[in-house]
Amino acid sequence: MNIEKSERAKELFKNGYNCSQSVLGVWAKELGLDFNTAMKISQSFGGGMGRLREVCGACSGAFMVLGMKYGTDNSKDFEAKKFLYEKVQQFAARFKEQNNFDSIICRDMLGLTGASNSVPAGRTKEYYKKRPCIELVGMAAGLLDEFI
Repeated sequence: MNIEKSERAKELFKNGYNCSQSVLGVWAKELGLDFNTAMKISQSFGGGMGRLREVCGACSGAFMVLGMKYGTDNSKDFEAKKFLYEKVQQFAARFKEQNNFDSIICRDMLGLTGASNSVPAGRTKEYYKKRPCIELVGMAAGLLDEFI
């Protein structure tokens, strides 16, 4: 686990970036992606994809990192696709193992049903007390070291 990246991702989250942005943000420079572009690309994936509470944004950010690292622009390179998909599946399994959830679905991890409204939640002390998001962000960002 890369503690430095984990802590940096948590700081981004505390500064108002969403879960996906926080994970991609700490890896952006290493991937040759400028920070502002990384923030725009990953913004819609927060809250389980636009607060739909689908795939966890921290996982989505990690999947973007893996795609930038191992993805290909060759649509016929099936070996590269296979390799990337294996990395994504391995990361998802490790993420579930580490956080003791049997899911990478945001609503399952938060104990919610269905989508939330489109209004981002304010970052208050109560928010941090009832949500595991900051810890999941830190875990995802740090855990990526095992896959890169």
